[in-house]
Amino acid sequence: MTTDIENKEHLPTKTTIQKVISVFKTVLLYGLMFIVIYTAVNWWRQPVMPANPQLQLMDYQGQVIDLAALSHEQPTLVYFWGTWCSVCSFTSPTINKLAAANNYPVVTIAVQSGSNQELQNYLTEKNFSFTTVNDQEGYIFDDWQGQVTPSYVILKDGEMTQGLTGIQPLWSLKLRLWLSSVF
Repeated sequence: MTTDIENKEHLPTKTTIQKVISVFKTVLLYGLMFIVIYTAVNWWRQPVMPANPQLQLMDYQGQVIDLAALSHEQPTLVYFWGTWCSVCSFTSPTINKLAAANNYPVVTIAVQSGSNQELQNYLTEKNFSFTTVNDQEGYIFDDWQGQVTPSYVILKDGEMTQGLTGIQPLWSLKLRLWLSSVF
């Protein structure tokens, strides 16, 4: 009579390569699922360009910004954020780097972030030098059907080419702007 222990001795065991391949397949499957879900959620939450968007805005210092004109020269990034937004504390330094590089126009819209003086104090405290429109009541963000901050819109020739939300690395924003300039 044989026992279960003796039978297990004759079962083939997985080699190290087979184990690595199995782990790789699992990671690949979960990664693919994450990408699909992330893309779907991002698409659902992205801002939507209004039928008659207000593309001439005034920054918190009283300077007129013409998004249509800026986006005719090259793709322009519009970044919706708030001083109260915890995620924006991670994304705004990236936007500041992108704006400082001066490769593409960057216009930020501070949603419900207080008075012009409060906004200026915040920008000074954080050493942010990007162009900022103060959307004190949130009307601009509402007009774009914004659901979450941070949100990003890329405009080319006065039209929205891309919309996205959440944490975006610098390389991703640069790639998206470059793609908008090529296509």
